[in-house]
Amino acid sequence: MSSPINLQHVNVKLLASNPEQVDLEPLIPVFHSWIEGQIFEELLLDVADYRHVQAGPGVVLIGHQANYSVDNADNRLGVRYNRKAPLEGSNQDRLRQAARAALAAFERLESETRLSGKLRFNGREIKLYVNDRIMAPNRSSTREALKPELEAFLGKLFQGSEYTLSHGSDPRSLFAVDVKANRAFSVSELQANLAS
Repeated sequence: MSSPINLQHVNVKLLASNPEQVDLEPLIPVFHSWIEGQIFEELLLDVADYRHVQAGPGVVLIGHQANYSVDNADNRLGVRYNRKAPLEGSNQDRLRQAARAALAAFERLESETRLSGKLRFNGREIKLYVNDRIMAPNRSSTREALKPELEAFLGKLFQGSEYTLSHGSDPRSLFAVDVKANRAFSVSELQANLAS
């Protein structure tokens, strides 16, 4: 299932179930505590507050290899993992790594007492991006080239459950795929599916 596109800079965004109830201000000290504890594999460096930007990046935890954020792009709140540094392995390895990182961040945020349990995964919707317009331009040829890779990855993630895919067509935008599962999954279920 080798794709002609060597995926790098994979982003995974898990959409929230109750965006109107989520206050992003407590994320700033939460993310600072993550830097202090260096809780993930990536080197974590700083926090950027973009809450003032309408439909913007929200609050971003900036790392050397990747960023984590509670992102409100397109007015769709979710937890986003943005891989910046190249990663060894296959396209499947890179998709799994980004999904695992996003799931781990969401799991921590769901249980974070400073967020009062208000940030929850909606169980069905995930957005995948390739943050490289040269390697993966947003056009139909990229969709066709990556279709087998995405089907293999999503088949494992959802353990054979049905899902739908949709794509934007603006060539100025990043290549992105909106994925909606036909049934709800918890963060822990998706983590277990990727581990099996």
